[in-house]
Amino acid sequence: MSSIRLSKKILRAAGRANVRYRLVGEGDRILVGLSGGKDSLTLVHLLKHMRRHAPFRFEFKAVTVRYGMPGERYDVLAEHCETHDIPYEIYETNIFEIAEETIRENSSFCSYFSRMRRGALYTKAQEGGYNKVALGHHLDDAVESFFMSMLYNGALRSMPPIYRAEKGFHVIRPLIWVRERQTRAFVEENGIAAIGDEACPAMMKKVKLPHTRERTKAMLQRWEEENPELFKQLKAAFCHLHPGSFMDERYLDR
Repeated sequence: MSSIRLSKKILRAAGRANVRYRLVGEGDRILVGLSGGKDSLTLVHLLKHMRRHAPFRFEFKAVTVRYGMPGERYDVLAEHCETHDIPYEIYETNIFEIAEETIRENSSFCSYFSRMRRGALYTKAQEGGYNKVALGHHLDDAVESFFMSMLYNGALRSMPPIYRAEKGFHVIRPLIWVRERQTRAFVEENGIAAIGDEACPAMMKKVKLPHTRERTKAMLQRWEEENPELFKQLKAAFCHLHPGSFMDERYLDR
């Protein structure tokens, strides 16, 4: 079995987030969404590392949601998990087939398939009796979502490290303090073949894909070039909210 190494920066960031938000703990049964991208691959190897070294016991299983689209294969991903002793399962769905009938006109195919994949993952977690679902979102995702929500939807919203889903289990984001460039470096330095956007069903649809996130990424990249401490400061800001300083009447101190 080839050795997989996680950088000290990833381990430090994930460890501190876990201490602060108590994401993974004793007796947890965690279902991990594994798309095969750089972020979810980093996440499963992080959890494997934690399972080996943490002073508490927990278990996890990686699951890939199969959309049911033509040519969809996860052989390399399944082989990777087997090689590295990562519990793995492919969850069969017909999401691609029902998309033609259920997606609303002018809706984003990317957002649609993301919601459907999340719903399938939640169903699998509920069926398997898992008490937590782990997603591979990182700090860049949280920051980008914040600015997209503010600039395009007129709301201040981001991604919490942990929240309780309607079905009762908790959704956790162990990589929430990790940078995207660190997950990219992880797969590159370990020679892992990550799955990219080519596996997204939206790529097979003849629709105009959304570019909001790409524009937001570019904007943040320009800002970070001017201020290298940008994401460090934004992370601190996300941890120190002052709701009463805005115009939402629910939080005003009268």
